[in-house]
Amino acid sequence: MTDSSTARIAVEDHVMLMDADGTPCGLAPRATVHSAHTPLHLAFSCHVVRENGDVLLTRRALSKRTWPGVWTNSFCGHPREGESFAEAISRHARHELGMAVRAPEVTLPDFRYRAVDASGIVENEICPVFVAAAAGEPVPNPEEVMDLRWVSPDELADLVELSPWTLSPWTALQVPQLRGSLARVPVRAS
Repeated sequence: MTDSSTARIAVEDHVMLMDADGTPCGLAPRATVHSAHTPLHLAFSCHVVRENGDVLLTRRALSKRTWPGVWTNSFCGHPREGESFAEAISRHARHELGMAVRAPEVTLPDFRYRAVDASGIVENEICPVFVAAAAGEPVPNPEEVMDLRWVSPDELADLVELSPWTLSPWTALQVPQLRGSLARVPVRAS
């Protein structure tokens, strides 16, 4: 690999750091940002919905640094500097789920959370939440997703109410706030 391609990968594989008020304040390598002292940074969560209204839940691969093996929303990620949320959502959907999504709509633009997993790793994110329509069936990347399941919005709400500890903390926090958003399949052209 040439020095310029190594530098390009290093520049692309980063997260955007944020001030407490939500103002971008720098970049950090994605591979090193999640620790016991994770700085506030920009992310997103996406819930994928099929035409029949079912929502895709995924189970995080055991190799994931945070919350390995835990059930969560369809996928999450970090937009890169200069990348729109729609571009980041498309990139992560292809990488994690091997599928395209269409018409991502922001449903919780101000969602923000901090959580600590059992190993002491911290998630500390300004994390707008999107709902997108499935454009095909998932073919998950085993390095990202170890299992998946389509569930109705009511089944997902019941799961959060009855056993929130079976889900990632961000999913358990998001689902009650999403209410009817998961029942509507986005129809706007992307």
